[in-house]
This record gives sequence, structure tokens and C-alpha cells, in this order.
Amino acid sequence: MSRAARYDFDTAVDRRGTWCVQWDGVADRFGVDGLLPFTISDMDFETAPEVLSALRARLGHGVLGYTTWRQDDFRSAVAHWYATRYGTTIDTGRLVYGPSVLSQVSQLVRMWTREGEGVVLHTPTYDGFRKAVTGLGRELRGVPLGDTGALERELARPDAKVLVLCSPHNPTGRVWTEAELRETAALAARHGVAVISDEIHADFVHEGYTHVPWVRVAGDGRWAVVTSASKAFNFPALTGSYGLIGDPADHAEFLRRMETAEGLASPAVLSLTAHIAAYREGAAWLDAVREYTAGNLALVADRLNGAFPELGWEPPQAGYLAWVDLRPLGVDDEALQRVLIERERTAIMPGSVYGAPGFLRLNVGCPRRKAEAGVAALVRALGAVRPAA
Repeated sequence: MSRAARYDFDTAVDRRGTWCVQWDGVADRFGVDGLLPFTISDMDFETAPEVLSALRARLGHGVLGYTTWRQDDFRSAVAHWYATRYGTTIDTGRLVYGPSVLSQVSQLVRMWTREGEGVVLHTPTYDGFRKAVTGLGRELRGVPLGDTGALERELARPDAKVLVLCSPHNPTGRVWTEAELRETAALAARHGVAVISDEIHADFVHEGYTHVPWVRVAGDGRWAVVTSASKAFNFPALTGSYGLIGDPADHAEFLRRMETAEGLASPAVLSLTAHIAAYREGAAWLDAVREYTAGNLALVADRLNGAFPELGWEPPQAGYLAWVDLRPLGVDDEALQRVLIERERTAIMPGSVYGAPGFLRLNVGCPRRKAEAGVAALVRALGAVRPAA
């Protein structure tokens, strides 16, 4: 029996009318209601039963007062996860907490840069990073994924202060090797650039690949890791994340800013509860949902390459987001979106959102039947807009 067979991922959960961004908010981005969405990066599955059980028990207590993350249940659960999942020992004295990964990134950028200074990111770029960096008045410096020479040139600029590393990478699903990470750490240290490693997709690395936590390669450079169980275990609405900060003075300053200046001393108790349950009891469910979504990604590869062999599309190394390079087909992005929306009634994220025209990002964190409908709609739309040979 496969791991996925232990759980029911095939039965659809109706998310409409639940204030859901992916389903109820589709018109905000695509201008039309009622589309079948494959958009924002959350899944259509219930979270792990162990997490739901823990949440119900906590709600059963009835008192939802101010709470603290500085307690051993949470700290030891995080340490347990790193030890059992990644074979890595962490110093729980370096832990910090925040309402979201992006809020932590923004706070660190404010700590380590001034307005007008450079923040380096790999391109294509998750749109949340771009909005955060430019919204703070910092200059976003894009570096093509895999171009080490371009990376060093940008890090060497005198006003380059921070590298935001997405590990694994969103939207491509790229998993960095330990050698690549060590080289990046050495370059950043050489040029005095701080590294913020966003590892929220780390728990969704597929078979054959290995996530290497930044704490294993950081060395003496200035660094922070920001992450959350919410992506892998599908509870982002509980608004909670945590991080690790290398330098003690930076750690103290971050806590001061978050807890005093931002007034965020008390975290959401249900997020803490979910994190602890996920990290202590949820590993089997995570392995199963990862296996199931890998099946969805294999389906996308089969259908896309069967219809358009020139794409040669391969599933990502991590995540449930199919990042598809459509440039070999020569299709017009706007025409494709019109057909998808008006004829197919389907919402798929265009690559331009991430600074990569000619690509699409298709979310298949969903029941197989929905994934089949999405890739079928995409194949039909591509056939309709593809230029004649």
C-alpha cells in the first residue's frame, strides 16, 4: 500500500463561501468569479488529522487568552523536526516567532538595510518578496537562477546588503545542493551581505532530492532562517511562523522590534498548537500528501508532454506547483489567459507575476480529478492559441 492510500486525498472539500483566497477571491486577480482555480500556494486538502485533533482539544479548553511561544513544548517540537527530518541539531536559543514568513523577511530587511540599498534575489521571484522589498523602498536586484557569476557581481556592489534566498525555490521548485549553498554562504560572507533563507517549502522536497537547512552551511556570516509548518501542513490561515537568527545581537534586536515596536509579543495559540502537533505527530501524513501531489505532477507531465512533446516538461524537485516553460510553443501570454478565463473558465497564474513571461504556475495541491481538469483545460487552451506551424 502506498503512503497516500492511508488518507483520503481524492474526496473534494468544498472551499467556496469560506473566505478562501484561491476560490472566493479569484475575481480579485482574474476579474471573473466562478473560475476553477489553480492559483495561490495552498492546498485543497484538510490538514493532518493529528493537527485537527490537537486544535479541537485546544478549543475544548475554552480559554483563548494571551500566550507565549517561549516554552519548551514549541521549542522542543521544532528541534525534534530538524533532528528527525533533516538530521540537524539547532540551537533553540536562536528561535524567533512572527505572524508570517513575509513579516519576518520585512522586519529583517528593515534591520539590515536602509532605503535605497540593494536586496538581491533570484529570478524568477516570488511576488511577495518583490512587493515587500520595493514596498520598503529598497532596490530589488534580480539574479538569474543558477548564474553564480551574476550573483557574485550583485553581492559585490557596495550597497548590496541582503540576499533573500528561497530554499527550495519558489516558483521553480529548485532544491539547492549543499555545495551550492556553501558557495552562496562563502560569497555572501566575502562581501559582507546578510542572508535571509526562506525555507517554507523545505518539507515538500520530493524523492531523490534533499533539503539542506541553511543552519548547516551558514558559517560565520550574518544570517536568518524564516519558515513555518503552515505550507506543508496546509494551515496558513492560522498565521504563524518562526525563524532562527545567527548573531545574538541581531536575535535580540529582532525580538525587540517584533515584540515592542510591532506589538507582537503574543502569538496565535492555535498556530502554536498546530505546529507542535505537526512536528510531533504529522510526519506520516506529510509523506502521504507529498506522494499524492507527486502523482498529480506526474499526471501534468504525461498530459503536457503527450500533447506538446517539445515542452519536455519535468516535475519540480520540491512543492506542488508546476512551473511550466511555454516558450517553445510560441504562444501569446495574453491570448492564452483570455482563452483560459473566457472559454475554459480556469484560473492559472501567469509567469509574468513572477517576472517570467512565457511561463505558467499551476497549483496541483488538490484532488486528482481537479488536477486532471486543470491540465486538460491548459492543453485545450494551448492548442487554441498556438501559432500554426
